[in-house]
Amino acid sequence: MTEDQVRLQADSILGLSDKASEVKQGTGQITTFNQLGFPGVNDKPDGWYLPDNKTMPAIIAEFKSSEQDLGNDCWVQELKKNVDIVHPQYDKCIGILYNHDDIRVFINNVELDSVSTKLEHKSYYLKLATNTPIDKMRIYTLTQRINNTLHFEFGVKNLYSRMVFTACSLVALREGAWIAPGMDYSNFHNSVLNQLNKSLQKHVKRNLKLSILTEQFSAIKMNYPDNQSAIDDFIGWVKEISELLNSDNWAGEDVMAIFFNEFNRYKPKTDQGQVFTPDHITGFITRLVELNEDDCVLDAACGSGAFLVKAMNVMIEKSGGVNTAKAAEIKKKQLFGIEKDEEIFALAAANMLIHKDGKTNLEQLDSRYAEASAWIQEQPITKVLMNPPYERKYGCMKIVGNVLNHVPRGTICAFILPDKKLEKDGGKSLLKKHRLDKIIKLPENTFFGVGVTTSIFLFTAGEPQDGREIFACNIEEDGLVTVKNQGRQDVHNRWRTLEDEWMRIIHRQAGHGSIQWLDPAEHLSWQAPIPPFEITEEDFIKVVMDYELFKRGVNEKALAEQLGEQALYGAFGGEF
Repeated sequence: MTEDQVRLQADSILGLSDKASEVKQGTGQITTFNQLGFPGVNDKPDGWYLPDNKTMPAIIAEFKSSEQDLGNDCWVQELKKNVDIVHPQYDKCIGILYNHDDIRVFINNVELDSVSTKLEHKSYYLKLATNTPIDKMRIYTLTQRINNTLHFEFGVKNLYSRMVFTACSLVALREGAWIAPGMDYSNFHNSVLNQLNKSLQKHVKRNLKLSILTEQFSAIKMNYPDNQSAIDDFIGWVKEISELLNSDNWAGEDVMAIFFNEFNRYKPKTDQGQVFTPDHITGFITRLVELNEDDCVLDAACGSGAFLVKAMNVMIEKSGGVNTAKAAEIKKKQLFGIEKDEEIFALAAANMLIHKDGKTNLEQLDSRYAEASAWIQEQPITKVLMNPPYERKYGCMKIVGNVLNHVPRGTICAFILPDKKLEKDGGKSLLKKHRLDKIIKLPENTFFGVGVTTSIFLFTAGEPQDGREIFACNIEEDGLVTVKNQGRQDVHNRWRTLEDEWMRIIHRQAGHGSIQWLDPAEHLSWQAPIPPFEITEEDFIKVVMDYELFKRGVNEKALAEQLGEQALYGAFGGEF
């Protein structure tokens, strides 16, 4: 086959002529690197795949006739020269050398040994480049280092400011910002801010509140911006987390969920307004409410967006994957969030943008009041997933009531609340309009360090209780263990099995000793069993003796002291 024939065949197999947004791709020998965004370079690649998001891998291909031997070093050097042109703008560049009969594949000019001997669709090679093994311990370590560096080396005292600064840096990287060790702080800051402004332009037209993200980033003051070593460290760590975000090897947990929860461990204990939900609990609740790809999900106290991101991932997986038209619809039309605090709202916006959303319907409102209620009422909500702030001063029960009162009738609503919250703060009044179906008590230490025990309360909105009993059960153990300086982790991989078993128990409403059926007139929480009354012989003798002493008017304390002295001094037989 001639080189032109090989190029046409390769174009068809790789899919480089497919229509795609946010990427430059194609084949031929008439387009220069200069035209593709590499100024001053007039060399012409045979094939290219150059995504706008420069944290994603690029592909450069060289095609040869079937007569040419790919073992010839000159062809390898030609490919490597072209990869070197692209690599400065991309973290990873895949090089493909192909002649119809043979293929060689490189990542950043290092040849791969274990690859398909046939030419595959470009998605195969992109997956090779993003198949970075996930190391949870590494994420914990990186988060600790980032937090400590921002706190002590740069003097950023506010925890949420440290989180916003890091999240904005990740968004900018995700959107293609160029940052690298050696940049001074001013250049780094400007690169991130410019990319945020550029990338948010199209999103701000839909949601003006997204401008809060750049406002919060710009407002963060670095007290010691001249520490070049600390700047280089921060850039390296953030780029490493960004690379983990692009991995296809992630199964179950989300990198940003670990990142935000790890940051949250440093939150002062007096600041209980925001409690970030552990990832294994968000996943459990999506199963509990039977979330599907057609649901529209609301979190009216969304914090950093943990529930929304988890819901998005679950719904997209059920729709067939990230490349389906339905996945784009889910991101654009089926996720709704409200957050009152500006800093936390910025985190939620950053989190959704990192996950390639940005069009999520996020609103910076107070869910206790009419403006938020009216906004909720306008949305086609089918499921509510929430972990609202617990304290009365934050209006916990008012938020719960407003949500239940303004979502459509029949909406399934899951709230994480303190165990006794409904009983202590007027929860019975909710049952006049809404039905409490299930109470799932969570393990005592679910919210590590917060000092509150919680349950999931599952409501059906708009349908009164009418005296119907409430199913309740107690998940005593989730299998997670506390790791020193790294919070609670599923180091023994026990949760998945436990989760499956509990889903079977809850679905059958049978099969576990903790199951209770509660009369709503009496209890709105799972009831710890009262230990059976037992009396020992010693208890009986003590009660009888106390009664005899009382009848005889004997001072029990004086008698005890007298007996004690006799026992002590009598033991020496008068030797003193």
